[in-house]
Amino acid sequence: MTGFSTAIPQDGLDQPQRFWAVAAVALGLVMAVLDGAIANVALPTIAADVHVSPHASVSIINAYQIAVMVLLLPFASLGEIYGYKRIFLGGVVVFTIASFACAMSATLDQLTIARVIQGCGAAGQMSVTGALIRFAYPRAKLGQGLSINAVTVAASTAIAPTIAAAILAVAHWEWLFAINVPIGFVCFAVAFRTLPMSHRSSMRFDLPSALLCAATFGVGMFGIMDLSHGTTWLKGLVELAIGVIAGIFLVRRQLSRAEPLLPIDLLRIPLFRLSILTSIFSFCAQMLAFVAIPFFVQDILGRSEVMTGLLMTPWPFLVMIVAPIAGRLSDRFPAGLLGGIGLGLYALGLGLTALLPAHPANWDICWRLAICGAGFGLFQSPNNRAIMGSAPRHRSGGANGMLGLARLTGQTFGATFCAVVFKLFPHHGQMPVAMGLACGLAVIAMVLSFLRLRVPAVVATAAKG
Repeated sequence: MTGFSTAIPQDGLDQPQRFWAVAAVALGLVMAVLDGAIANVALPTIAADVHVSPHASVSIINAYQIAVMVLLLPFASLGEIYGYKRIFLGGVVVFTIASFACAMSATLDQLTIARVIQGCGAAGQMSVTGALIRFAYPRAKLGQGLSINAVTVAASTAIAPTIAAAILAVAHWEWLFAINVPIGFVCFAVAFRTLPMSHRSSMRFDLPSALLCAATFGVGMFGIMDLSHGTTWLKGLVELAIGVIAGIFLVRRQLSRAEPLLPIDLLRIPLFRLSILTSIFSFCAQMLAFVAIPFFVQDILGRSEVMTGLLMTPWPFLVMIVAPIAGRLSDRFPAGLLGGIGLGLYALGLGLTALLPAHPANWDICWRLAICGAGFGLFQSPNNRAIMGSAPRHRSGGANGMLGLARLTGQTFGATFCAVVFKLFPHHGQMPVAMGLACGLAVIAMVLSFLRLRVPAVVATAAKG
């Protein structure tokens, strides 16, 4: 990889530098997205190992998600000011160090703090991946480059249970985090040598908006978490109120700015708005399932961690098969139709999983989760295309940020809802309630997707200009 230029490219990078640059970005994105979901399979074991209840252990998931949510948009703005490459490399360094801290943690508090720091690093990587790919690819192949970004996120989220099963088959849960350390070194080395510099904006960083963003998504979400645990009602209500008030001020501030940190202007586009809402509800249902299923399989059915990952494998396997087909179909059919059909299939699979018998065979679990994966795969690629395609080209960065924020918001709420279910319902009743709730959320997402068919095609087309 010697001799590669890091100067600002005129129209994309030449090969083989483009290959290595995109590989570095994809590797960083895989680490960030995968670590947001990979701990789910091992969550029951981690909870037992650090001596906490199942609903308390959900903070391991939420701490990471909330940290990413809080910093995703501010880091995207800092990337425009100081350079996307600098923010990405800084994110890789923080993520790698925090991964080592996660592996060395012995208590829930230590692991939660390490996960917060890890989420800060992940936000630095995820916030600028779309922009880096735009610099790496020539304008004529920009769509191809952005599709790599979307497919990487989708595949990483879906394949997490299988990767976790493979690691846990030969190592303890700490290695779920420790394995990121050598990967992080490789990612940093390749990115440092191959990623190009970018034009730096003359705008000033909007610190008040960043603080309001942190209060809205950070303090507000922690309030929801405290309320879900049911032990700190007053503290949770105060935090939630702070989040709501900060959100109101954040929205009002963004409405008056030409380049808003929170791209709320894009929500005025009907297709964009409905696609974002569809994404939130679908990922909320997904995280509910991904947190609830491991506890059911391990604590109720008595299966091992490795078997848990293997039983969940049909979901990502079907996503990987169906998603590329859905991507090609999205060239011919509207996202509202493909997404609605996919989410209907998704809801069917979740509903059937909620109706599992008390002592199901492995096959009973596998074929139900395969239906979930097929439906999710049919929905996700067309939905991502609708989000990015309905925004004006010069607002692609903001659209990419909102796409990631929608996914993280849904996943955080899903994990929180699961914590509420664990708190309120008896041990053997948790699975049907959690999966039934996930099914209901998928049905809402299906309705929202079909509503997109009522949006005139000229609206989406006009938005691209």
